[in-house]
Order: sequence, then C-alpha cells, then structure tokens
Amino acid sequence: MNAQNTLSFEEMLRIKLEVLKREHRDLDEAIYALETSGRPDQLTLRRLKKQKLALKDQITRLEDQMIPDIIA
Repeated sequence: MNAQNTLSFEEMLRIKLEVLKREHRDLDEAIYALETSGRPDQLTLRRLKKQKLALKDQITRLEDQMIPDIIA
C-alpha cells in the first residue's frame, strides 16, 4: 500500500469525530422535529435522546484522545 494513501491515527480520529458530530446534529434535529410535532411518541423520543447522549459520550472520549495530556 502506498504511504500517501494511508491515514494517520489522528486523521482517522478526526474523521470519526466529524461523523459522530454530524450524527449528533441529525439526532438533535430529529428530536426537535418530534417534540414540535404536536403529540410526540415518548418512547421514540426517549430512545433518540439516549442515542444522542451515547454519541456525546463517544465524542467526548475521542476529543480526550486527541488532546495531549497536560501536566499541571
């Protein structure tokens, strides 16, 4: 495999982070649409919010991996 075609670990993390952030925004929009629909399905709403929270946790973990440890 050509070295120019390979991504560094940091680049892969950045791409994964962008994908997760996009999914998080999409869920946020879906939750808003459901909440403003008049009579939202509470079970679906809870599931979407739980997914959104799990995505936020993944985003936070990835961001922590990308930030070098700072010795205070």
